[in-house]
Amino acid sequence: MNSIKSVPARVLSRRGGHSLEAEREQFDKSQAISISKAINTQEAPVKEKHARRIILGTHHEKGAFTFWSYAIGLPLPSSAILSWKFCHVLHKVLRDGHPNVLQDCQRYRSNIRETGDLWGHLHDRYGQLVSIYTRLLLTKISFHAKHPEFPPSLEVSDEVLEKTAGTDVNNIFQLTVELFDYLDCELKLSESVFRQLNTSMAVSQMSAVQCRLAPLIQVIQDCSHLYHYSVKLMFKLHSCLPADTLQGHRDRFHEQFRSLKNFFKKASDMLYFKRLIQIPRLPESPPNFLRASALAEHVKPVVVIPEEAPEDEEPENLIEISTASTTEPQITSDIFEQTFGPPNGIRDDRDAQIESLKKEVDMLRAEMDKIKLEAQRYITQLKAQVNSLEGEVEEQRKQKQKALVDNEQLRDELERLQRAKQDSDRSQRLCAEAEKKANATEIRYTKLKEKHSELINTHAELLRKNADTAKQLTVTQQSQEEVARVKEQLAFQVEQVKREAEMKLEDQSVQMEQLRQELDARRDELDQAQRSLSHAKQAGAELSAQVEALHAEKEVLRRSVSEKECELLSTRGLVEEKELQLSQEVDKATREIRDLQGRLLEKSNQEQSLQQKLLDEQFSILQETVREAEDILRDSVAKLDDPLHVRCTSSPDYLLSRAQAALESTDALENGHAQYMASMADAAGLVGALALFAHLTADTIVNGSATSHLAPTDHADRLTETCRDCGQQSLDYLGKLKDKQTLGCAELGDVRRALRGILQLAQELRPKSLDIKQEELGDMVEKEMASTSEAIEDAVRRIEDMMSQARNESSGVKLEVNERILNSCTDLMKAIRLLVTTSTNLQKEIVESGRGAATTQEFYAKNSRWTEGLISASKAVGWGATQLVESADRVVLHTGKYEELIVCSHEIAASTAQLVAASKVKAEKSSRNLGRLQECSRNVNEMAANVVASTKSGQEQIEEKDTMDFSGMSLIKLKKEEMETQVKVLELEKRLEGERVRLGELRKQHYALAGAYDEAEDGEAKPAPAPRRGILKKPPLAQKPGRGEPERDTGLCLPHGANI
Repeated sequence: MNSIKSVPARVLSRRGGHSLEAEREQFDKSQAISISKAINTQEAPVKEKHARRIILGTHHEKGAFTFWSYAIGLPLPSSAILSWKFCHVLHKVLRDGHPNVLQDCQRYRSNIRETGDLWGHLHDRYGQLVSIYTRLLLTKISFHAKHPEFPPSLEVSDEVLEKTAGTDVNNIFQLTVELFDYLDCELKLSESVFRQLNTSMAVSQMSAVQCRLAPLIQVIQDCSHLYHYSVKLMFKLHSCLPADTLQGHRDRFHEQFRSLKNFFKKASDMLYFKRLIQIPRLPESPPNFLRASALAEHVKPVVVIPEEAPEDEEPENLIEISTASTTEPQITSDIFEQTFGPPNGIRDDRDAQIESLKKEVDMLRAEMDKIKLEAQRYITQLKAQVNSLEGEVEEQRKQKQKALVDNEQLRDELERLQRAKQDSDRSQRLCAEAEKKANATEIRYTKLKEKHSELINTHAELLRKNADTAKQLTVTQQSQEEVARVKEQLAFQVEQVKREAEMKLEDQSVQMEQLRQELDARRDELDQAQRSLSHAKQAGAELSAQVEALHAEKEVLRRSVSEKECELLSTRGLVEEKELQLSQEVDKATREIRDLQGRLLEKSNQEQSLQQKLLDEQFSILQETVREAEDILRDSVAKLDDPLHVRCTSSPDYLLSRAQAALESTDALENGHAQYMASMADAAGLVGALALFAHLTADTIVNGSATSHLAPTDHADRLTETCRDCGQQSLDYLGKLKDKQTLGCAELGDVRRALRGILQLAQELRPKSLDIKQEELGDMVEKEMASTSEAIEDAVRRIEDMMSQARNESSGVKLEVNERILNSCTDLMKAIRLLVTTSTNLQKEIVESGRGAATTQEFYAKNSRWTEGLISASKAVGWGATQLVESADRVVLHTGKYEELIVCSHEIAASTAQLVAASKVKAEKSSRNLGRLQECSRNVNEMAANVVASTKSGQEQIEEKDTMDFSGMSLIKLKKEEMETQVKVLELEKRLEGERVRLGELRKQHYALAGAYDEAEDGEAKPAPAPRRGILKKPPLAQKPGRGEPERDTGLCLPHGANI
């Protein structure tokens, strides 16, 4: 340190100035490199390390001056990708840069706006995104400049939010609207990005897609905070303003909630975001702002940025320390030599100290940079922890709000119980006071009775009468006390008690009259006794005083009765007041009902108008369909006279199929017309049937014209005229459908007549087949199919007999199981019968379309292998039906196994599949009979599956399962049972494996026999082979073909070269 101080001041000043300039130059160079690497025309996302260096540069210079000095010079109008990445970097700098960045960006608002306006007028995919992104950045800068309490990262506590909103409703209202606008800009950018990605069907791992998706990370961070603040302010607004006033706010919030939830869901499904950001999940439904307690259910969405993995390439230093450390001593030595001259061959110690100190400074700077990087990483981790803790705090706050609500409910319940307890205590106190008064009265009565008994001894008759009077008075007092007590307890019985008291008073008055009469009769006796009673006057005076006291107490009791009556009147007043309130509530409810009825009437009027509009729309759809059908038919009729159509030909058979399909479509058209006339609000059936009718009729007319080109002249002319008449009749029918007045009277009789004429002419033009008198292969096919149908009919009858027998002989669960199994077998037989019928029709179609000029027998003889395959498949179906019936009979009689029925079902499914495959070999793919046959085959498979399912469920329902109760077994016993069970399992597995091997050998032998039969047939091939009687002989139905006869053809006997 001393050696450094001894260096001249001017040298130090030059050294220090040069060092700062070099550091500044190095900083500018580093920023320029980072900006050029981050913002370029490559369609790839901005690398995080370049953006991080730019952000650290803003913290280094405490502003964005350097960033904007380089950004202004970028050729933004020349490339939309360059502008897009510029907006992305600016968004990151605003969020994570130094707070002074916002003020620097304020000065360049016009540049941002000009860039957005430029690309907004151009039809470029990135240009449209740049226009939306610039609007978002301008909104963000304006919002944070107006509300400096919100940092650009939008991370503020709820207390700061409450303080910023304040208590003024207008301020809260305005702040909520600004937050909604802010969130709309964010969501519009995300929707535009995803819309472009959906259009191009992009994958998130492509660099071009990631270039668009990268800015959405900052959008997700902003949206999570904006959503939370919007929810808080909306609850605060609803606590200050009525709900009707905020209906628009709620609608706007609900729309934003749906958009934000959709945005988060799409982003969560993308692999690109999963490694960069943890996206929160929003609730299924938006918060209910009309319920204040719903605020406790709200959870703040927390976005977590995972810790960044170290990049492959080594990050560049913001300041190239190595370069500075190598160049700076050289520059310092040059300045020193210019000032003091070159050294005399001896290096000064101070220069060595300076170099060593420089090296130490460089090492300290490198360590400081490492510490800064570690601190930045720690800060990121702490932020993630803070976010998680904030989530936990929100959860605790939610639980606290729930606890407060529960506490309020419990407090209300406690207050109600306390009031009930106070009422009961008051009633008990009143009862206790009444009992005390009654006891005191009884005590006084006892004392009076004792004194009265003393007087009775001296004044016999008079005192006896007086004692009776006193007793009656006491009884009256007791009755009055009882009446008062009853009034306190049961107010509704007061009147009855009064009547009883009055009756008692009347009785007492009668008794008093009787006593008075007796008293008059005995007055003489009293006169005589007065002389003897003179000495008792004093006692009489005392008695009268006591009687007066009793009268006074009686008056007190009467006053208490009157007070109770007043209380009763007040209670009646309260009841009348409650009745008045109830009547007012009834009136209010009546008015509300009237309002609702008015609204209902208005809704009904609206519904009628909508119904009329629906009818008009349905009729307009019908008219469009009619016009389209007319165009199709006119085009087909025009083909009749088109000279270019002369070279087109068709066969009578194809014309016959087309005419038959068109004739069948008239039934669907007639049904659709009837449905539309019954309900004009639904024209779907008529429209579909009309389109089908138009296409099939036009196809029939065109093929009729093509068929007439190869027909004789007479038939050709008749066919052409009939086709023209069919087209005209169809156009007349469609014309009636265009007018509402003639819509109901439109008939298809003339159209059907014309189509039948075409059918008749097509039948006449078909080549006639020769009658065959000898029984050949074709007859055997027909007989085999007929016998198969008879076998199936017989099986259906036998199943019905078994069902009636089961109903007579069984009941309960067994009857239910048997009925379910037999019903499923009946359905299977019906499906097989329909399949056999459809297969017969398809075979006829195949023969007619494939024989050409040959006879049917010649066609079967030419394709003998295919014919024998049909016969074999038919035998298998008949045998399977018989076996199924016999298995079902044994199962119902409990002499067979359920597994036999399941195997028979599988065998029938396989046999029908063989029949379908044999019929499908020579059928055309567009054949309608082939489609019906395939549909019947699927139906047979479903019915066979139903038989298997009903059999298994019946087996489970019939068989009893032992309950496994091992609670009473010891440990050794359990271990022993476990080992025995394992031994049984191994034995059963070995037995199962042996049975499977046996089944495989049986199938090999089966296929070997079938192969030997095929080889024998190949060796005996002749130019025109005739069917052998041994092969075509039908086995008994109870015997499966191929096992009873070794000559059975188990495979599909197809011609060589035919493919299924």
